[in-house]
Amino acid sequence: MSELNEQSWAVLSERGCEAHGLNYNDAHLLLRALMREKISGLCIITDAAAHRVSRTEKLHHRQVNPNGSLSATRKS
Repeated sequence: MSELNEQSWAVLSERGCEAHGLNYNDAHLLLRALMREKISGLCIITDAAAHRVSRTEKLHHRQVNPNGSLSATRKS
């Protein structure tokens, strides 16, 4: 199995870790959605590296909706 298909990728921005536990394709889709929102400092890194960065707004998971907008679920 390719590492790109593993759920081991995270998206960072200038605000911190936007999401983690993504496969690379989902991370790329999230990165593109954040670019449309004019968020700066975007990159895709491994989850292992992302654990060293603070989370943004205590978000557990962000998803890109089919219409290209973002949705988020908060930690309980």
